[in-house]
Amino acid sequence: MRDFMGFRVGVDIGGTFIDFCLWNEDTAELHSLKVLTTPATPGAELLRGLEILEERHGAAPAQITSFVHGTTVGINTVIQRKGARLAMLATAGFEDVVELARLRMPEAYSLFSRRGAPLVSRDCVFGLRGRILSDGTEEMPLDEESVARAARAARAKGVDGIVVSLLNAYRNPAHEERAAEIARREAPELFVFRSTEVWPVIREYERTTTALINGYVHPKVRDYLDNLIGGLKARGVPAEPLITKSNGGVMSAALGKRNCVSMVLSGTASGVIGAAFLARQARQDRVITLDIGGTSADVALIIGGQPQFGLGEKIGDLPLYIPTVSVTSIGDGGGSIAWVDEFGVLKVGPESAGSDPGPACYGRGGTRPTITDAFTVCGFLGQHELAYGALRPDAALAKAAIDTVAAPMGLSTEAAAEAIIRIAISGMFVEVNKLVARSGVDPRDFALLPFGGAGPMLGCFLARELGVRRVMVPARPGVVSALGGLVADIRNDFIRTLFATAEPAEGPSIAREAAALERQGLAWLREEQRFDGPAIASWFADMRYRGQSFEIEVALPDAAVRAGDTAAIAEAFHAAHEAIYDFADRESPAQIVNLRLVMAGSPPRPAMQAPPRGEGEATPERMLRAYFDDAWHEVPLYRRAALGTGQRFAAPCVVAQDDTTACIPPGFQASVDEMGNIILDAAE
Repeated sequence: MRDFMGFRVGVDIGGTFIDFCLWNEDTAELHSLKVLTTPATPGAELLRGLEILEERHGAAPAQITSFVHGTTVGINTVIQRKGARLAMLATAGFEDVVELARLRMPEAYSLFSRRGAPLVSRDCVFGLRGRILSDGTEEMPLDEESVARAARAARAKGVDGIVVSLLNAYRNPAHEERAAEIARREAPELFVFRSTEVWPVIREYERTTTALINGYVHPKVRDYLDNLIGGLKARGVPAEPLITKSNGGVMSAALGKRNCVSMVLSGTASGVIGAAFLARQARQDRVITLDIGGTSADVALIIGGQPQFGLGEKIGDLPLYIPTVSVTSIGDGGGSIAWVDEFGVLKVGPESAGSDPGPACYGRGGTRPTITDAFTVCGFLGQHELAYGALRPDAALAKAAIDTVAAPMGLSTEAAAEAIIRIAISGMFVEVNKLVARSGVDPRDFALLPFGGAGPMLGCFLARELGVRRVMVPARPGVVSALGGLVADIRNDFIRTLFATAEPAEGPSIAREAAALERQGLAWLREEQRFDGPAIASWFADMRYRGQSFEIEVALPDAAVRAGDTAAIAEAFHAAHEAIYDFADRESPAQIVNLRLVMAGSPPRPAMQAPPRGEGEATPERMLRAYFDDAWHEVPLYRRAALGTGQRFAAPCVVAQDDTTACIPPGFQASVDEMGNIILDAAE
């Protein structure tokens, strides 16, 4: 029996707050915390949060057995274009692969549309003589002197690193491997990445851009993770830190220093994983997640209790071709700034006040109006402290900020504040409708699960516009992304391009390739991640009918892949094609382009404790005045901590808690379920 408690810590850093979830392994208690970020001294907020967790909950650093961290350092590096200066080594004659891309413009019908600048400038792209054919055979040996010249030229350009991406390397990486060796020899101070070590798939442009993103963010990610590892060690934390990944899993921070592209969407993915975990516990199978923080709002779909995954997610204006949790940015966050343009039109975002100075009502020097200030002027905020006592919104400061946009438009302060809220909601409404239309689903068939510091503040207003009839507000909405790190699987994707036809003659080779992938996946799980629990293998294939240009993703039966059962594999493809397009041609041969293995291990997950059962109708703490629907109203204020399971109450109302505030307009009936979630059902 242990003589000390063990704690698992999940951390998520956003634009305004850093969120903590602390799970006591011995007592199964779950604690949470929010701390304002410190942009001037990155990392200080993390150490301060650990100090507070020790002070309040006895979580001494030496007792932390697991530390999982979600970060936005990768995506911010790409969006802000503050990454490494790169050189690229390409096959001679194909130096323009990044410039040409897919010859598509972001807005095909706009005269002013232009593509974003590539991550490597054309003068830093060098051609190498040598050719691998599409079947993997060598037509022309690699000219090693051309590699040495290119590496020396890249060094002379003053670059930070080199990315090697050669034609058909997915079939045979020998030329890439040798070129990388020579580049390291000629320029040992530069980092070198190969496209096939990052994501070894067909299609040169997609493989190249993914490798370039990996190289571009590498120095920032490496330095950040070095500081994280060093800071935790200095604090006496024995657990090796884990990083949440874009695919919803976790990996060691040490591995993340080179496998940087896998954590570019770290923070947004962990929020969806945490929301899916809570939705399954509440037996909600079809959910739209709405993650609103200080700077942005992100939406995702959960179907059958599982998040959806995809390829080709956009990072700024760049495509990322690795499997990721499908998350779409749809609008503005609580800190998004309202402004009046030169035509007198009120706009909201995209600029955010962040945490420094933050919204005006925070009293930290901000003077420009934000969505949070609008809710404060409307009376929803300012009645209680926020962020575990770190803040108390100041209504007078919020009013002064809102007046800067109210006066030019000739509106009262509260009318301008409500206009800001309506504009933010309308932008989200449009983008959510686009998402559900692309996915072929009806939002009225889903529940809305708002989370993040501002999610419950805006979520019910959005649900009302969408016609969504159920809203589920989790027990700790402000820290769901941090919780996602605690409940995420250890997970990685392994891929191989096959170009095999699903016919009996190809069965043995498919089984051999699958066995090789499985050995690679198990080695990663057991040796690199040091996970000794049950391994979970899931198989997928990118498949198409012969002659088609693009593929669909198909989930494959485990037994069929291991046995090379091409009939079962083909039938899985026909069924998937029919489900998407309402058509299948079972007489036409099906082609397997890529075979993908998802290898995962599930660590112990926190057992969410239900709050005490309540009796009868919930009792409000007091009444307050709130402005909505163009008028002031008297509405009850409830304390979340005082609500027991089984209790009911009616909207409109405000529910205050340490990590967020739920603003509930008329039209909903509320109840508290057995897990402490507030379930809001639209009144008949």
